[in-house]
Amino acid sequence: MCPHEPACPSAEAKDREAARTVASHPEQGWSLLCNGVVLFEDTGELLPDGGVIAPHRPTDMTVNAA
Repeated sequence: MCPHEPACPSAEAKDREAARTVASHPEQGWSLLCNGVVLFEDTGELLPDGGVIAPHRPTDMTVNAA
């Protein structure tokens, strides 16, 4: 379990990316969060149960030209 106060969000929570980083490997493009989530530099995620969250950058937004 998470030793932090307040506790980090669980891997199932919508705000799971807010958990503290416990290991960072920027040269490889990933970080391990306290809740067991592996967060990749492209914003993709690998969950502790083996689930995958696809990259979710806000780049698909359209810009309205006035």
